[in-house]
Amino acid sequence: MLELLSLLQSGRDWPGAELAERLGTSPRTLRRDLDRLRELGYPVRSARGPGGSYRLVAGRALPPLMFTDDEAVAAVVGLRFAALATGDPGADDALRKLEQALPDRLRHRTEAVSSATQGSARPMAAADPAVVAGLATAAKAHRHADFDYTSRNGVSRRRVEPYRQVLLGRRWYLFAFDRDREDWRTFRLDRIAAVHVPGTTFRPREVPENGMTAFGTARAGGAVVHFDAPVEVVAERLRAEAGSLIAVDDRRCRYVTGTDDWAWLAASVAAVGVAYRVEGPPELVEETRALARRVAEAVSAPAPP
Repeated sequence: MLELLSLLQSGRDWPGAELAERLGTSPRTLRRDLDRLRELGYPVRSARGPGGSYRLVAGRALPPLMFTDDEAVAAVVGLRFAALATGDPGADDALRKLEQALPDRLRHRTEAVSSATQGSARPMAAADPAVVAGLATAAKAHRHADFDYTSRNGVSRRRVEPYRQVLLGRRWYLFAFDRDREDWRTFRLDRIAAVHVPGTTFRPREVPENGMTAFGTARAGGAVVHFDAPVEVVAERLRAEAGSLIAVDDRRCRYVTGTDDWAWLAASVAAVGVAYRVEGPPELVEETRALARRVAEAVSAPAPP
């Protein structure tokens, strides 16, 4: 039955004769095991016809899942990185449950990942999973959404047409059309609360010409850096991947991005290791000057006795 469940969870339609052959059992035993799975809460749909076919479909509740060895290790690795990057307690809880259920033959593989993986000292700002799921569902179905948003001016109620959730720097943003301001906006997901999706729909608009990521980076801060190196060289070395890296000519390129951590961005562009110039904004210019002062002091300070 466990092997049968693993085959059904592949998502395909299985002819009865093929299932029985794969399991090395009789059609009668196969039908009995399928009935037993249904009794346990697994919604197995059967189709009539020559030999019949079977498929596991979505039900009202999430049943226990079957993983192959490689799938189980991949799930643990993915959850571990999610927990380290976002600090989401849901990822931690799911990871703990999965690790407790792992057989000994897989435990050493996941423990190796754990011992060799270190989280960032400053993880991304975690958004409420209910907010992420609610807005993602609304965006996919083209449904209006409204929510409380905390900005520098306080809390306000915003009515939007949600389009995408975009990773910029160390934070997640919602890219949406603000219905009251009649303009495109980006909203930090960790500052969104009390999401309400009334059920009304909207006709999708044409996104800005420069693309969603470029527009979002401009709204999130508009940092612009010019590198005196080919775009291929900078792309291989630049850690701050969120944003737009555009070739100016064969020897130069321009990087446009947005972040709430200017010190981190200043260090990231300096680490590329080529000549560059910061165009703006003032926050990034000041952090770059502060970084230069710290570097100069580090190499000019006398060695300790």
